[in-house]
Amino acid sequence: MKFPSLNIQILLGAFFGVAIGLYFHALGPEHQVTQSGLYAASLAGTLFIDLLKMILIPLVFCSITVGIANLRQHQQMHRVWVTTLLFFISSMAIAIVLALLAGNYFKPGANLHLTMFEHAMQKIEAKQLPLSDFFAQFLHGLFVNPFTALSQGNVLAVVMFSLILGVTLVIGGERYKNILSLLQEGLDVTMQIVGWVMRIAPLGIMALLIKLVALQDVAMLSTLAKFVAIVAGTLLLHGVVILPLILYVFTGKSPLFFWQGAREALVTAFATSSSSATLPVTLRCASQQLEVKPEIAGFVIPLGATINMDGTALYEAAAALFIANLVGIELNFSQQLIVFFTAMIAAMGAPGIPSAGMVTMVMVLQSVGLPAEAIAILLPIDRLLDTLRTTVNVEGDMVGSLVVQKLIAQRSI
Repeated sequence: MKFPSLNIQILLGAFFGVAIGLYFHALGPEHQVTQSGLYAASLAGTLFIDLLKMILIPLVFCSITVGIANLRQHQQMHRVWVTTLLFFISSMAIAIVLALLAGNYFKPGANLHLTMFEHAMQKIEAKQLPLSDFFAQFLHGLFVNPFTALSQGNVLAVVMFSLILGVTLVIGGERYKNILSLLQEGLDVTMQIVGWVMRIAPLGIMALLIKLVALQDVAMLSTLAKFVAIVAGTLLLHGVVILPLILYVFTGKSPLFFWQGAREALVTAFATSSSSATLPVTLRCASQQLEVKPEIAGFVIPLGATINMDGTALYEAAAALFIANLVGIELNFSQQLIVFFTAMIAAMGAPGIPSAGMVTMVMVLQSVGLPAEAIAILLPIDRLLDTLRTTVNVEGDMVGSLVVQKLIAQRSI
């Protein structure tokens, strides 16, 4: 008997996860079947996430270092670095502009009142972080003892050390060829383990979606339905229209080619709500199915999982306008410009900061004088929207790797 492909298995797992989650939600949280089912789903989902996290740091370290070191063969390291950063900044800027346009047109929160959410805001104490402190903390987190960063899973610090080590290997040339060979073998071994982990991906994704759907707060979701719809709509517009259009314009590759090759990573991102946890799958899809050269994918994808956050930037800008409408404050053009730049900086810095989502959202709100405590309003719906924005984040990384590869190839002709 021939089993379906891994892509089909993952899609089936996602479908059954949603269906079973809806069944548990209908039974209610107190039902014995629901409690037993959620316990089993929690165990399976946590196992899948832990396995991805286990392989994350070795993968980031080896892939970025080897990717940069191998770029020296084409004398393209500087071009790849500059092109990658320009793409990341441009795609996040487009996402934020979409959020601001949608927020100004639809005005979510304008007909609601902050008093409706007093019970939610009383349960949380916002963490204050001025913009100056954010920059200081962000820069401080870039350069950490590499052994400490590796042991603590500090992705941003590992990325920075990997960049420095990769450049050192380039400068050293033949003197460090043994170190490069060792890291290349380490990357090969890591990718082999990723392949094993992906065999249980259908079960892990099904378990994660069961828990997500079964525990969703429908009452709060209905109250904030307009905001959820606007954020979801702009995320889908960016992910389904804008990014595929950018891909087609720069590479000539069709959206169908991309969806087929990226499907595993996108479904995993949706289920895990973590760009970092999805990184092994993203790298695998880019290099093996989307035909991105290993040295390009090994640099662009891990770096993108750290600083390229289209979905997160879009969400934080939209949330700022929503809360402004909620409290009756109309942000002028200059204030929205501040939101634009702050949301981009916050999204790029989020992976390197503890409690990243809450802290960076507070920074965006405070930049234009909005009440930081209002982030409590967004917590009940954050998990649901996080699935979509993480999927867009991961999609942006893969599109970026294809665009960078095409632009570098054109410049080399």
